[in-house]
Amino acid sequence: MIGYILFGLVALVAIVSAVGMLLSTNAIHAALFLVINLICIALFYLGLNAPFLAMVQITVYAGAIMVLFLFVIMLLGAEQVTLKSQLKWQAPLAIVLAVVMIAATFLLFFNVQASGGLSPLAPISEDPRQTETFGSPYAVGEVLFGAYLLPFEMTGVLLLVAMIGAIILTRNEAGGMRDEQRAASNE
Repeated sequence: MIGYILFGLVALVAIVSAVGMLLSTNAIHAALFLVINLICIALFYLGLNAPFLAMVQITVYAGAIMVLFLFVIMLLGAEQVTLKSQLKWQAPLAIVLAVVMIAATFLLFFNVQASGGLSPLAPISEDPRQTETFGSPYAVGEVLFGAYLLPFEMTGVLLLVAMIGAIILTRNEAGGMRDEQRAASNE
């Protein structure tokens, strides 16, 4: 019973932080709301008895990636966002889609409960050997380098190509200064 209450509280914080991230006009505040949301996901991993995944979530996403996001936001000076939207139909459409998604979630949940199927809140497996290794570094590595080896390698190649493209786009022209630097030095 306490587990359901904790799940509900963490889910409520995750939803409120996601809504705060979307509605925030300050990019830094939106990034901080995203950090809260990522920490809630880490707490969900802890609830699933996957402490390794929880620590990776906090270290990589809530730590390293968000520091990079905040650095880029501050470097570009894009802290404030204006809310002059020319697409007036987006807000009503977003509300309708959110209501449909929430209704579909409740229908799915109660339909599964009524049919006697597996509850979305029930553990996936009752086998204690499987739940002990779920989310461990060995289990993650076994799945990642086993069944998902090709997508993992393709992601690595894609990131390598993106890194090479970023280097090519930002390099100095023939070892000289960039156009902006030349203009500033000529003044």
